[in-house]
Amino acid sequence: MAAENQTDVTEFILLGFSHGRSFLFVLFLAIYLATLLGNSAILALVSLDPHLHSPMYFLLSHLSCLDICYSSVTMPKVLANALRPQATISRHGCLAQMFFLMACAGAECALLAVMAYDRYAAICQPLHYSRTMSRGVCAAAAAGCWLWGLLDSAVHTVLASRLSFCGPTRLQHIFCDVPPLLRAACSDTRPSEVALRTASIFVGLSPFLLVVISYLRILATILKMPVAASWQKALSTCSAHLLVVTVYFVTANLNYTRPSSGYSPAADTLVSALYCIVTPMLNPLIYSLRNQEVRGALRKVLRGWSFPGSSA
Repeated sequence: MAAENQTDVTEFILLGFSHGRSFLFVLFLAIYLATLLGNSAILALVSLDPHLHSPMYFLLSHLSCLDICYSSVTMPKVLANALRPQATISRHGCLAQMFFLMACAGAECALLAVMAYDRYAAICQPLHYSRTMSRGVCAAAAAGCWLWGLLDSAVHTVLASRLSFCGPTRLQHIFCDVPPLLRAACSDTRPSEVALRTASIFVGLSPFLLVVISYLRILATILKMPVAASWQKALSTCSAHLLVVTVYFVTANLNYTRPSSGYSPAADTLVSALYCIVTPMLNPLIYSLRNQEVRGALRKVLRGWSFPGSSA
């Protein structure tokens, strides 16, 4: 009978919508629209402004594309479930959602490391920058980040597809992710747990260490600059990326490297929402506020829209 129950589970009940469904729907809809608008604006600015046709902004455009995908993997289903009496997702839909979510997470970790190396090459090796971060190198690095995320996600998804669930299965979450699936499984989860810990080292910790090393070398170079204005300018080009890295890796660490006792269901939902829903909205806002070139490109576009006949 147990084996039969395990094979009959075709749907998960999501328990993260126990309170405030109308409020959550309005809040998540506003966040999703802001995410789409902000990241689409970054993509448009990088495409339209020739001053932003550089390796740094090429990588930024991939980050914005990733954030749109990141948010779109979870938000449409979250919004639909917020309006339903009972929030559910099919098992196949859950695995598909988890696959694309983990793919975006792994790709973004790698991309943030590449962006940190780009800043290191620009500040610490300026004479070799055009060769180090050539168009071909940037394209290969971006493709590698996407492939890295997909390979990591495939491992987690294959392992999760082999888990057995004793129905009816309830997930203390608002979308499908590895930790809530492991908590709900009634079969051996050790392979998935090992894969998650391994990924936290190679997919999460390793890119973070590369970011730290890059910025330590950047800081050492900046402190050697003779003119204060020079190192202030160098710092200003790194501040937006450094803030994005800090927000992303802190929330990712809270989401996947939690204490053994775990969080309460409410705290678990909050942490995952910060990591997967709020962070993609914040990235374009951070770059818009902290980056003078992005602000300048945005002002030029807005002036062009406000005064379409001014050149006549």
